[in-house]
Amino acid sequence: MTFEGKTCLVTGAAGNLGRAVAGAFASAGATLLLMDHDDQGLQSAYGSGDGRRLLVRADLLDAASVVQAIPASRFARIDVLCNIAGGFRMGHPVHETPENIWELMLDLNAKSVIHTARAVVPGMIAAGRGKVVNIAAVAGMGGKANMGAYSAAKSAVIRLTESMSAELRDKGINVNCILPSIIDTPQNRADMPSADPRRWVAPEALAEVVLFLASERARAIHGAAIPVTGLL
Repeated sequence: MTFEGKTCLVTGAAGNLGRAVAGAFASAGATLLLMDHDDQGLQSAYGSGDGRRLLVRADLLDAASVVQAIPASRFARIDVLCNIAGGFRMGHPVHETPENIWELMLDLNAKSVIHTARAVVPGMIAAGRGKVVNIAAVAGMGGKANMGAYSAAKSAVIRLTESMSAELRDKGINVNCILPSIIDTPQNRADMPSADPRRWVAPEALAEVVLFLASERARAIHGAAIPVTGLL
């Protein structure tokens, strides 16, 4: 798979999965627009950027911030949108979940997708082509105890993916999402020291699925929610 001549926007680019996805696209020849709210994280992961990588800070919960962060003068269009940014909280039953946790989960996981879609999809429609890959979660397929807010938010990402696909497939745009289980990150290893991370999903393995869905090999796939669960 090659992405020479393609521009890819990766949100959450300073995170573990965002870095893996960005690295995979870079190896495949893509020009990258790497977006995160964390300036220091971006600088730490990528340095100062270069001609093939533009680092931009944006608040994904602020629609105007997302629009302003996409430099139309530099990139004629965005060919691939990878919505990697998201968040996870658990620990409360539904009736005890604080209001701020409900809002945080829905904002980080679902509203962020809506805001990037508003900023990027019109350009894809004008070009008559594009790929959108969202990151949902296996938890979005069904409710679990003490995970109501997170499960609901990731379920919303799946439903947004399906709706966008139904709206955009006839315009040459593929929209799909991936459902990871537990991702093998330093944070998860620290939080679950007794677990076996060999059963989890490596960020690099998820990145390979993202690249496939963003490629022409996946041109016939629309509105899919693909579980990527490792050995769990």
